Amino acid sequence: MDLRFAEDLTTFRFGVREFIEAKLDPTTRRRVERLQFIDRDEHMAWHRELLARGWAAPAWPLEHGGAGWPLRKRFVFEQELARAHAPRPIFFGLDMLGPLLIEYGSTEQKQRFLPPILSGKEWWCQGFSEPGAGSDLAALKCRATRDGDEYVINGTKIWTSQADVSDWMGGLFRTDSGGRKQAGITLLMVPMEATGLEVHPIKMIDDTFEVTQCFFNDVRVPVSHRVGPEHDGWTMAKYMLGVERLGVADVARTKALSQRIKSLRDHQPPARTPHDVIGLENDLAALDTGLLALEALEQRYLFDPEFADNLGAEASVLKVLGSTLQQFGTEYAIDSLGLFSVAQNPGTLGAPDCDLSGVARAADWTQTYFNNRKLSIYGGANEVMKNVVAKAVLGL
Repeated sequence: MDLRFAEDLTTFRFGVREFIEAKLDPTTRRRVERLQFIDRDEHMAWHRELLARGWAAPAWPLEHGGAGWPLRKRFVFEQELARAHAPRPIFFGLDMLGPLLIEYGSTEQKQRFLPPILSGKEWWCQGFSEPGAGSDLAALKCRATRDGDEYVINGTKIWTSQADVSDWMGGLFRTDSGGRKQAGITLLMVPMEATGLEVHPIKMIDDTFEVTQCFFNDVRVPVSHRVGPEHDGWTMAKYMLGVERLGVADVARTKALSQRIKSLRDHQPPARTPHDVIGLENDLAALDTGLLALEALEQRYLFDPEFADNLGAEASVLKVLGSTLQQFGTEYAIDSLGLFSVAQNPGTLGAPDCDLSGVARAADWTQTYFNNRKLSIYGGANEVMKNVVAKAVLGL
């Protein structure tokens, strides 16, 4: 099921390509290509270009300011963004919470929250994981207790990406402990400036502070900030995870990464033995083959009528395979760089003096390698996802 040569999509694809070439700042492009940190200002500069073109929210309906594109058009758009090393969208607000509010939010919630999400004026983070409740999300314990027209929240969330630069959190909180674990969860929208909410950045293995831990101490949130019925947050969570389908396998971004990886073949350290070279070439062929297979599987799950409207546990297949290939690719890069990838000083990742003729600093690859260790954990650990696949897909 190959979309590359559909006539209407080909015209659209080249239009997107021309737009990106004209509007994306070259410095930002290089930073994304090297998987370096992109701050809020850089994100917003690109987001404003997309907003002016009407492409900031491809999946949102037209009446809410979105593009209203069908899935196959959004798929091509994502491919071109990845190919050109454009920044990822302001993820949680646009791709998950916005669609949730469109589907389940009240009229007042849509009027209040959708415009600033679309404009990028307000950034959102996802308050799901907790210590002891990551892949087993139903085990969460951070409690929201009803007190008149407010909920009072106590507890903690962890591994919360971008909480330190976000204005709001969409979080799942325990509101009832009786019955099934999934039945006592409620989704609340929490302002990050709320009294009693503290955000502590967590230093990652790659020397960055990409994630945080959030502590709630009698944080009060009005009932009007609840999305959906009380105790029905599990339905809200499943909906949000279901609408975010294009990024599960991250094939397009991995293909763009693989092109950079291939450039390392001409910049390998000296004294490579023929055995080393053959091994690296075999690994590169395995990466290419794996990406082709995963792309075919992704397109089947997205566009085959058997799965298109009911992508359930199959998403776990895409997640496991996608994260494994991304990690394999960065492992190849480290193997290819050899001693150039070794940290020279405590707290310094990679060899900052090694430019590799402008292809990529060795330090970038080393940092990417360490950062990508998280891929097989977040969004559901691969070990847990394999159990899901075994039970729900394979029937074991």
